[in-house]
Amino acid sequence: MKRLEIIGMVAAVALTITSCGGKQQQQQNYEQDTTYVSNINRDSTVYGICGDGSAMNSLELLTDMGDTLMLSLAEAKNNKQVFGGYAVGDRMAVMLKNNHAAKLVINLSTLLGNWVMPNPIDGSSEMGIAIKEGGIAESIEQSSVIYKTWRIFNGKLEIFSQRDGGGDEEEIYLYDITKLTADSLTYVLPNANSDGKRDFLDGEEVFEYSRQQERKINNNIKLEESSFDDFKI
Repeated sequence: MKRLEIIGMVAAVALTITSCGGKQQQQQNYEQDTTYVSNINRDSTVYGICGDGSAMNSLELLTDMGDTLMLSLAEAKNNKQVFGGYAVGDRMAVMLKNNHAAKLVINLSTLLGNWVMPNPIDGSSEMGIAIKEGGIAESIEQSSVIYKTWRIFNGKLEIFSQRDGGGDEEEIYLYDITKLTADSLTYVLPNANSDGKRDFLDGEEVFEYSRQQERKINNNIKLEESSFDDFKI
């Protein structure tokens, strides 16, 4: 009788240990999954202002967190990953290789503005996107696409838009900036593989813009001087 009781107690303890172990494993798996999703959704871009200690191959970044980073731009420049240049006071978005080097630099001050391209339907008109302060995006002469907001996310240009007649559903696209100067902006939407992941393939969407020029008012109209004859009745 005592032997049966002992066997029962051992079985109960084993069941308890197995149950606890299963719960611990489930908790660990959950934490790992949560961390993985969190890492995917976390923006690793570092934002700040270009400091006066910047030079030809280095960027002094005064970060929004209050740190001052002196970053080498050698690798980023070799890989053509410095977009929009940099000058003291410009607002910057940087992807770090480490605390001493940048692997991608985007000048947000240069990125702001009205960007247009010839309308493919009517080449005499222009269409495009306005990238404004505070993450605001607006369509320029486009009725089919309504741009809403923008941001830099992990070194990519993320744009929220809405199709005309598409209800309240927003479309979110991540673009790779390939060119940014004072007058030109080019970004691409990589094509998608069969597994849904985007990759640079033939047929990727390329958007090439020029900075919209302000329309100048012609003030060179000359008026004839009045003469005595003009007032004769």
